[in-house]
Amino acid sequence: MAESGRSGFVTFVGRPNVGKSTLMNALVGEKVAITSEKPQTTRRAIRGILNRPGGQLVVVDTPGIHKPRTLLGQRLNDLVEQVLGDVDVIAFCAPAPEKVGPGDRRIAESLSGYPRAKKVAIVTKTDAASPDQIMERLIEVNALREDWAAVIPLSSLTGDQLEVLSDELLALMPEGPPLYEEGVVTDESTEDRIAEIIREAALEGVRDELPHSIAVTVDEVMPREDRDDLTDVHASIVVERDSQKGIIIGPKGSRLRDVGARARAQVEPLLGTKVFLKLHVRVAKEWQRDPKQLGRLGF
Repeated sequence: MAESGRSGFVTFVGRPNVGKSTLMNALVGEKVAITSEKPQTTRRAIRGILNRPGGQLVVVDTPGIHKPRTLLGQRLNDLVEQVLGDVDVIAFCAPAPEKVGPGDRRIAESLSGYPRAKKVAIVTKTDAASPDQIMERLIEVNALREDWAAVIPLSSLTGDQLEVLSDELLALMPEGPPLYEEGVVTDESTEDRIAEIIREAALEGVRDELPHSIAVTVDEVMPREDRDDLTDVHASIVVERDSQKGIIIGPKGSRLRDVGARARAQVEPLLGTKVFLKLHVRVAKEWQRDPKQLGRLGF
């Protein structure tokens, strides 16, 4: 990677579930942020690092902007505000298959509050839309603001136009040396990445009201003493009510076993060893509304 080049921070904004985390993973070329069909899956500012011949892009994945109904929701919105104030480029995302609506307009207008950042518009999920829909969306998105530095249609799934986006973003970054060493794909700790993988597995197939109630803490990651090819991982899945605990565990523990198997399949390549994963489900009453519990869970 050239020492002299450009480097800086970009974040993707948009309604929940417009494909921000999927786009970040596609750009970085590795799964750094978890993805789910459930809206508001992302709960932290996760950084993914992309090295290009012309420099380095640091992609900050943030929660979707939404009307908060809990203290957790409010803290997630505050986190987005903080990130938006710090980045060099803000990329607004709208999915090609869906018409631009009031939520999109509100978010696009709110970007005027961050004058330091350059603005780019991205039409996502073009693989799921017809050419007419893509054209219609590009016209709608283009009309949202007059100061877009670029408007780019792309598909994270097929990789179509991803190179165009990374070149465009890099050209908008300030000149400067790389911010992270080559080979680093994220500044997330291993424990945080394991916790997110388990949460993603737990989110699969749960009912609408449950996803927001799920948090995960990793209690221990220890190489097994007598075997250097095995790591013991102990983690807790935290829910808000006893009834939710039953849903996560499932009949005779079947659901929890599924969650463990799905998570283990992703944790093993991350750690580079076989993994013995022990999951414990515990209840922390109404943790999304309790400042003390939120603090303990890292929010």
